Amino acid sequence: MASPSTITGNSSGSDFQSSQENTTDVRKRKRMLSNRESARRSRMRKQKHLDDLKSQLTNLRSENHSILTNMNLVAQLQLNMESENSVLRAQISELHHRLQSLNDIVMISCMRSKESTHNSNALINVNEDYGDHNYQMVINGGGGVVDDFLIHNHWGLVHVNQPIMY
Repeated sequence: MASPSTITGNSSGSDFQSSQENTTDVRKRKRMLSNRESARRSRMRKQKHLDDLKSQLTNLRSENHSILTNMNLVAQLQLNMESENSVLRAQISELHHRLQSLNDIVMISCMRSKESTHNSNALINVNEDYGDHNYQMVINGGGGVVDDFLIHNHWGLVHVNQPIMY
């Protein structure tokens, strides 16, 4: 038979082993719970990050749409300004040609006046500087032929106050 000390020793050894297994099981369970909680927190952080990225994507798309709308508006305004600028340049060119024609008419009429009248008054020489163009006119100081010529519009010229039509 076995001695009481052997039974006691076996029983205390088995209790120790059982206690150690229980401690190990408890640690494993704690670690498992801790890992589960950590994984849950990690999933929550990941979901929050995903939600933040989705929100940022929505904001960026909205901002992009707004910028594109503004770009289209500015492009349309630019086209309008370029068109208006083109019209103004055409008007400047037309007015330049009309002024040049009027200067030529005045010069011709002054020459005719000088030829037809030997006792005409002195001729007045007028120089006008308009930035990139210098206009020169010779006007008959006595009036007469120049004024009569311009008033009666012998060459069918456009009246000075008539607007330019396109």
